[in-house]
Amino acid sequence: MDLRPQLRRPRRWLAATAAVAVLAAAGTWTAAASDKAPEVHRADRVMAVDGVKLDTSYFTAGGTGTGRRPAVLLAHGFGGSKDDVRKQAEGLARDGYAVLTWSARGFGKSTGKIGLNDPDGEVKDVSKLIDWLAKQPDVQLDKPGDPRVGVAGGSYGGAISLLAAGYDDRVDAIAPAITYWNLADALFPNGVFKKLWASIFINSGGGCANFEPQLCAMYDRVAESGKPDAAARALLDERSPSAVATHINVPTLLLQGQTDSLFPLGQADAAAKAIRANGAPVDVDWIAGGHDGGDMETSRVQARVTSWFGRYLKDDKNTDTGPAFRVTRTGGVDSTDGAAQLRGASGSAYPGLESDPRAFALTGRREQSFTNPAGASPPAISALPGLGSTGGLSQLSSLGIGISLDFPGQYAAFDSKPLTEGLRITGSPTVTVHVRSTSDDAVLFGKVYDVGPGGTQQVLPSQLVTPLRVEGAKAGKDVTITLPAIDYDVQSGHHLRLVLASTDLAYSSPTAPATYTVTLKSDLKVPTAPGVTTAAATLPSWVWWLPLAGAVIALALLLTGRRRTSATPPDPELAEVPLQITDLSKRYAKSADRYAVRELSFRVEKGQVLGLLGPNGAGKTTTLRMLMGLIKPDDGEIRVFGHAIRPGAPVLSRVGAFVEGAGFLPHLSGRENLELYWQATGRPPEDAHLEEALEIAGLGDALARAVRTYSQGMRQRLAIAQAMLGLPDLLILDEPTNGLDPPQIREMREVMIRYAEAGRTVIVSSHLLAEVEQSCTHLVVMDRGRLVQAGPVAEIIGSGDTLLVGLAADIPDPLVEKIAALPDVDSVTRAEGGLLLRLAPDAGPAPVEPLVAANSTVDGAGSATAVATVAAAEPGTNTVEAAEAALDTPASPPSTHGSATAARLLVELVRLEVPVSSVGPHRRLEDAFLTLIGGSA
Repeated sequence: MDLRPQLRRPRRWLAATAAVAVLAAAGTWTAAASDKAPEVHRADRVMAVDGVKLDTSYFTAGGTGTGRRPAVLLAHGFGGSKDDVRKQAEGLARDGYAVLTWSARGFGKSTGKIGLNDPDGEVKDVSKLIDWLAKQPDVQLDKPGDPRVGVAGGSYGGAISLLAAGYDDRVDAIAPAITYWNLADALFPNGVFKKLWASIFINSGGGCANFEPQLCAMYDRVAESGKPDAAARALLDERSPSAVATHINVPTLLLQGQTDSLFPLGQADAAAKAIRANGAPVDVDWIAGGHDGGDMETSRVQARVTSWFGRYLKDDKNTDTGPAFRVTRTGGVDSTDGAAQLRGASGSAYPGLESDPRAFALTGRREQSFTNPAGASPPAISALPGLGSTGGLSQLSSLGIGISLDFPGQYAAFDSKPLTEGLRITGSPTVTVHVRSTSDDAVLFGKVYDVGPGGTQQVLPSQLVTPLRVEGAKAGKDVTITLPAIDYDVQSGHHLRLVLASTDLAYSSPTAPATYTVTLKSDLKVPTAPGVTTAAATLPSWVWWLPLAGAVIALALLLTGRRRTSATPPDPELAEVPLQITDLSKRYAKSADRYAVRELSFRVEKGQVLGLLGPNGAGKTTTLRMLMGLIKPDDGEIRVFGHAIRPGAPVLSRVGAFVEGAGFLPHLSGRENLELYWQATGRPPEDAHLEEALEIAGLGDALARAVRTYSQGMRQRLAIAQAMLGLPDLLILDEPTNGLDPPQIREMREVMIRYAEAGRTVIVSSHLLAEVEQSCTHLVVMDRGRLVQAGPVAEIIGSGDTLLVGLAADIPDPLVEKIAALPDVDSVTRAEGGLLLRLAPDAGPAPVEPLVAANSTVDGAGSATAVATVAAAEPGTNTVEAAEAALDTPASPPSTHGSATAARLLVELVRLEVPVSSVGPHRRLEDAFLTLIGGSA
């Protein structure tokens, strides 16, 4: 159930379009459909259903005569509306479905009270929508009044998918995701109130008053007492799919999140068992993300749902729907973007949560006592609902970062021996304990930690706990605790730790102080599911034939491209030139006359730090991608040290690149991360020049520390050190200072300068103009795909048309107006300490060097001499005559037309009795940049 507006990812995973890129031979081949996608038609209407107005949208694609097609009802998540699933609906329409979306009662523009999928409310609404679909001329019918229809949705929408199948036998297939089977079990697990999620749930609905009155009263009652009663449970039971368990008998694809403390994996397990018992096909897919954050695997999940409906709505027997069970596993961090690396495992049958358990004896005092503090405070911390949009604590735990908290004296702990081999936990561990309390009821929170060697690292997998209310605990009671279902790898040398705590921030605990005593009664039994070892979900057929096709294409390119290859041998005259780009052009996809880059030419020499500047859409990223051989230009060429660039070109080994957002394995040190990266390249260790790269990066003793302890600036420097491995002659840095504070930016600037000092070359793309001005020796300015200007920074900054006239005293407005009327002046603006004079277009540019500095002289510049003479004149001297006389003195002529213009202006300013203290060019890189691109940034 998507309980918050910020948890929009669980609703968006079906909306994205999958993109496929396959490496073929030595290059990269990207396949894209050449046929134009059919136009999607959308019709919005408000339907009156039992006194409630439902806001709906109907999507179809293709013109008349396309025939009847299956329909899909697409439901949104809690707190959202039909607009959240619009893109998904359009995609399904293009796939040949008639798609109907709607805003549920109390959401979007629909009226009515929120009933939490009330059988007499929201569930009946779905049946009315199916009635409407049955009357549409383009919807396929199984019989009159019975359309061929599937239902899909995430969270709240996933529950309505299950309920619709249970209440209306016209539903033919469903694909619910990250949802509940029994809402009472989800919000009152084992009799404990899940208070944080419940409160988020109420707030996301707009407040208690927006719900049906009995739901509002139930929430108020339970929230106040902290303990769910039988009436509260019955109210949620009747709104749960489990209430119609025996009636759900359609093909069901269950997609459940592993990082989900709201609707954990046990909810999908109960649904799978019940629906399979009815004889219906059921596949189970444990995705990486969930309501607590993580990767929602948008493209993969979208493809699987599409295949599911293709098989069971379109009756395409050749459609492969994937394995009966699939689980996504996290294996470290992608060093290019910091995202968790995902890989899949699958099995031919769903193993459930108790498959092939292994017993682990637990050591320590078998009987331990601990307290439930008054007010249940301070509470232990596991999951923190509300962090889903930022990745969530569960995402951190999947990467080996321990962030849970238990307070001393408020828990019992039992440890296993260190593992002699790795252990994969797939399912719910169980343990039996004897619980005794000084109070009638005891509330415990069970969890299993992965503890590293020496106890230095303690990780709570997916941040999940099992709450348990033990009634009649004063007399003592044996209880078997089913711990959270997880898929988690415990490394050899680590050990398991069972913790039973008295508090947890996300749940309600008794507020009266008590003492709990727990005694172990069994070993810890851990399910292993050894049958889950095959590759990820069965891939579509194109995965098998595409590599072969790619090989054929690569061979054809090899045979037909020899003449072209031989026509572009290395240019010996450019052997020492790091980069030369000549007439480079790249058109937008499917466009004959729109260019991302057009006729771009520039050259970079050794030792330069080149800044690549331009507004958004200028073509900078496209240029860098072509430079790195990632995409092929349409026209022109790129040569690096004389070699033409193409995908896989050997000369690319001399190019290092840093892409913003690099990530590392957080539990390893900086040095270990770099060593692993270099090993992955397959090149000899001695070629890494690791020490030289590290010296330039300047990380010092921090290299021995775990990366998770690094500041953002240190991570950025480590990422650049990674790009420097092998000491590439050409280093490309894309936004290397993003997210850094000023001291960190200064450090990064020094890194770039040090790297170039050894004769190597750096190209940096950045939006921080002041930083580029201080870091770079040369600039290339682009706008709308074209080169605007290239050259040394000083020349580009100094080629402006604005002078700064320093004033010894303020002047009145009439005098400012007289200055603005001078022949060489276009406009005058007051500035701090003086005036900004924009020169008239025919007056020539302002000089590069300052023309005037009080009591100073610039050798060889007649205008500067004149100014110095005026500035040094004694009081009472005729300053006009002094200025004119100084200009008439036999000195070197002005070095530029702009200098002469400044000198003339000086004379005129003195004539007007303006108290001039200095005159010079006023030009920062920002001014130059905005002038060059016409203010389009």
